[in-house]
Amino acid sequence: MSTPEQPAAPAAPKPTRIPPIVTLDAKFFWEGADKELFLGQKCGDCGEFRFPPRPMCPKCFSLKREEVPLSGKGKVHSWAIARHPPPFGFKEAPIIAVIELEEGTRFVSNVVGVAYDEVVQDMPVEVTFEPTMNNHKVPVFRPVKK
Repeated sequence: MSTPEQPAAPAAPKPTRIPPIVTLDAKFFWEGADKELFLGQKCGDCGEFRFPPRPMCPKCFSLKREEVPLSGKGKVHSWAIARHPPPFGFKEAPIIAVIELEEGTRFVSNVVGVAYDEVVQDMPVEVTFEPTMNNHKVPVFRPVKK
């Protein structure tokens, strides 16, 4: 509440990041992200982790699948920055990275909280979540604090 001496604080800016496109196979993943849970899928027969979520295991072709929590930890495998055309929904060009998760799968996301020229091969990162339009969240990665 504001008083004549103290004006109300300005509202937080609305997110400009585009919300995720939700498919039936990945619905659990995006619902988890909205709750800031980093979930994955693994085969119910051979135990192989896989991403993106899909109905059949690419290793043993089983249709059994399990939705499991992931550690949210990994390392930067490769990275780039998109400069042209300017990425829609971002104030400045994001760092796009392939993250090698502890579980062995690779995940394409953004690295935040670090300058592009400070990103290095095998840099340890951990998951965090950023808001999107329509009240959703997406997983992104930040450097692990030492």
